[in-house]
Amino acid sequence: MKLNVRLPHLSIIMSRLIVAILLSWTVLGVHDAKALPSFARQTGQQCAACHNGFPELTPYGRLFKLNGYTFAGGQTDLPPLAMMVIPSYTHTQAGQTGGAAPGFGANNNFALDAVSLFYGGRITPNIGAFVQATYDGIGKRLSWDNTDIRYANTTTAFGDELVYGLSLNNNPSVTDVWNSTPAWGYPFQSSGLAPSPGASTLIEGGLAAEVVGSNVYGFWDRLIYAEAGVYKTISPRTQTTLGVDPTGSSSIKDLAPYWRVAVEPKWGRSSWEAGFFGLAATLNPGRVTGFGTDHAVDVGIDTQYQFLADAHSISFQGSFITENQTLTASQALGNSSNSHNHLRSLHAKATYYYDQTYGATLGYFRVDGSGDVNLYNAGSANSSPNSAGIIAELDYIPFNHGGPAFWPWMNVKFGLQYVAYQEFDGGTTNYDGAGHNAADNNTLYLFAWFAF
Repeated sequence: MKLNVRLPHLSIIMSRLIVAILLSWTVLGVHDAKALPSFARQTGQQCAACHNGFPELTPYGRLFKLNGYTFAGGQTDLPPLAMMVIPSYTHTQAGQTGGAAPGFGANNNFALDAVSLFYGGRITPNIGAFVQATYDGIGKRLSWDNTDIRYANTTTAFGDELVYGLSLNNNPSVTDVWNSTPAWGYPFQSSGLAPSPGASTLIEGGLAAEVVGSNVYGFWDRLIYAEAGVYKTISPRTQTTLGVDPTGSSSIKDLAPYWRVAVEPKWGRSSWEAGFFGLAATLNPGRVTGFGTDHAVDVGIDTQYQFLADAHSISFQGSFITENQTLTASQALGNSSNSHNHLRSLHAKATYYYDQTYGATLGYFRVDGSGDVNLYNAGSANSSPNSAGIIAELDYIPFNHGGPAFWPWMNVKFGLQYVAYQEFDGGTTNYDGAGHNAADNNTLYLFAWFAF
C-alpha cells in the first residue's frame, strides 16, 4: 500500500516555532507546568475529560497534548494564563539535625512549596505551548520549569490518521503523554523538606531545566507512537538568568539523543500502553574538561493501563530503567572510585478514583546498583546507591467536574501521602554511619494543590 504523507518543509516548522517562543516569552516574561485551567477554558471541557485525577492524562488528554495544546471549543476571551499554588505540611519520623532546609525547623514544617505561572494553550491553529515559571518557596528561587512548545498537524499514512509534530522543550521525557516515564511519573507531588535517596538515573531529572531539546514525533492510527530528539546543555550564564543554579552541574559534550516508542491498543473503556525509551549522553562532570569524559546510557521499558468508567477508574503505571555508566573523567577527578558503574530504577503504582473525586494510590520504588566509595560516600556508610520504599496516598478533588460559580475553571487537589522506606542509601539501620535508620526518613506529607 502506498504511503501518503505530506509534511511541511522543516524550515517552515522551525520558523513558526521560533515565532511561538517569542510570543510566549513576550506574554509571560518567564518560562515553565501541569493540569491547567487555561486548557479547560480553551476546550470547554471539564478537567476530568483530560485528567484521571490530575495530572495523569486520559486518552483525550493525550491527544490534546499531541495536537500541540490547540484543541478549541470553549467560549472565553481570557488569555491562556493560569496559576498554581501548593502549600504543605511535612513530618518525618525523626527530625533532621540542623533543620530540614535553611529557614526551617528539624521537623513538623509548614511550607509554600511552589507558586507557578503558566502560559498554556493555543498560539496559532497549529502551535501551542505549555510554559511554566515557578517560585520555589523552600529554595527561595524563581526559575523556569517544564517547558514544551509544539508545532502539530495531522495527515494520513496507510489510510489512517497520523498526528505529527515538533517540540522545543527543556527536559527529556517532558514531551511524553503517558504517566509512566520520568518527567510526569508518580509521585506527582512530594515533599521538598524530607530526605530523599541520593542516587537516580540521568533521565530521572538529571538534566531538567539545564538543557534545551528538539524532538520530532508521530502517532499513527491512535495506536503507534514514535519520537526522537536531541538535547544540548545551556550555558551557566543562561541557566543563572533562567533561575537555575549551575553549581556542580555537568555539561553534555555535543548532543545527547533521546528516543521513545510505544503502542497503545484500546478496547471498551480500557487502554493499555507498552513501550521503551532512552537517553545517551557524553558528559563533562562539573563542566570540567581536560580529564576525558563520562558516558551514560539509560534504557527504560514502561507500561500503563487505564480503565475509565463513569463512576470508577483504575490505572496502573510501571517503569524499569537501567543505566550503564563509563566514568573516565569522574575517576580521574577523584569523584568515582570505579571506571564503570550501573544503576537500576523501578517504579510502579496503582490508583483508584471514584467519580474522579476520591482517589487512593499505592506505589513502590527501588533504585540499586554498583557500590562506589567515592561516588556515594556523602550519604552512605556502605558506599551504596540502594534505596526502596512504598508510597500510599489519598486524594480529594472536589472540582474535577467543574469549579465554583465565581471561577468555574478552578481545580483543587487535597492530598495525604505517606512514604515508608525499606532501605535508604544502602542500608536499613545506621545507613550513614551516624546512627540514622532508613525508617527515620518515613514521611507524612499533606498538601493542597490549587490551580486557577
